[in-house]
Amino acid sequence: MVEQADARPEVVVVTGMSGAGRSTTADALEDLGWFVVDNMPPELLPSLVELAARSQGRVPRVAAVADVRGGDFFEALYEAIELVRAQGTPVRLVYLEADDDSLVRRFESSRRPHPLQGERRIVDGIDAERELLTSLRGSADVLIDTSDLNVHQLRDRVEQVFGDVRTMTMRVTVMSFGYKYGLPADADMVADCRFLPNPHWVTELRMRTGLDPEVAGYVLSQPAAEPFVEQFESTLRLVLEGYQREGKRYALIAIGCTGGKHRSVAITEELSRRLEADAGVTADVTVVHRDVGRE
Repeated sequence: MVEQADARPEVVVVTGMSGAGRSTTADALEDLGWFVVDNMPPELLPSLVELAARSQGRVPRVAAVADVRGGDFFEALYEAIELVRAQGTPVRLVYLEADDDSLVRRFESSRRPHPLQGERRIVDGIDAERELLTSLRGSADVLIDTSDLNVHQLRDRVEQVFGDVRTMTMRVTVMSFGYKYGLPADADMVADCRFLPNPHWVTELRMRTGLDPEVAGYVLSQPAAEPFVEQFESTLRLVLEGYQREGKRYALIAIGCTGGKHRSVAITEELSRRLEADAGVTADVTVVHRDVGRE
């Protein structure tokens, strides 16, 4: 009798800042059919993966949530991930991020202390956790900034990344943003279109947005606009093809201008239209205008 070979599961480790949405992410993964273990000591990760591998396909997807609640165990997370990878199982590390103001508001609204706060302030606990997680953040395969996301939007983002692991179709979000409100922390690529003339200085266009045909026409009619969009689209096409070959299924492309109202919005709409019309790019394209209406 020939013994059936172990089937290596797909493995995701979810970590990041306390208050950034780890529980919501875990719930979303569980709803998508993942076997989720919350607050598991990192040393147990290799054993969990081996058990899943021996399940003869009954546990094809495993997600482990690890965070500072694990105390000393948490320091072993990176070593545990590397051990699993060395044993032949790919692991994706998901890191959830949020800015200090958002985290403070969430802790204050929940009336719960930060796990590293002790007798100090919430911001002291946040600072200590950021320092502890620096190396893990730099090693993340998927970085999600939840500062401007509500619970439902975070679940949507998780579904975009992990909802259908059997297809190689990319899920691409093209997002306009304003530099004065900060870079999207989870962007895979960023393009700056502040070199184009700003419709803000055209009186009849100032109060409109890049979604207005006249504003879009003004932006796209600039001599440098067409070469910029064409060359960035060409570069993006190469990158997306590479992402697909490497098994990456979600990408966030950020297009920025000063306020995120005119130029970046028009360029985002045009780039998204071209990507959707390009038969050579296998991707589901979603458009987000992060800062429209903020002024």
